[in-house]
Amino acid sequence: MSDATDKVDISVQPDSYLTLHYRISLDSGPGAGSVFTDTFTGRPATLQMGNGQWAPGMEAALLGQPEDAEFSFTLAPADAYGERNPDLLQQITRDMLERHADPDSELTPGDMVEFTAPTGMRYSGVLKELRDDGALFDFNHPLAGIALKVDVKILGIL
Repeated sequence: MSDATDKVDISVQPDSYLTLHYRISLDSGPGAGSVFTDTFTGRPATLQMGNGQWAPGMEAALLGQPEDAEFSFTLAPADAYGERNPDLLQQITRDMLERHADPDSELTPGDMVEFTAPTGMRYSGVLKELRDDGALFDFNHPLAGIALKVDVKILGIL
């Protein structure tokens, strides 16, 4: 039988569930230092390792970290959300756009529209250009091609 002073060292494993605070900001280039998301100002987040909730490079930085760890790391685009893929800039017909966009909204460049594939899978694209005959959408992840700085405070590990 152990007493209350015994403490089990717990560290993040590939299948851990985490409660943590994190901040993701742009590390370099235009907008460097701009915060993309920040849970330090509100409720902590929960994360299950290994199920794709975070980019592989982000999960790799968490592995082996102890409970109560507080640290920062940077990720090159390839280790975060990948490089921008020019093949993910797609022309969409006006008919397809009307089937997926909210009919009561007036779309402008920068708006995000959610599409449904024939398989039922959903994906989002950012409107880049709107024309009479269609539109140009960017289906890259919004953080693709961007180096990131990530600040983390691990609150709990299961």
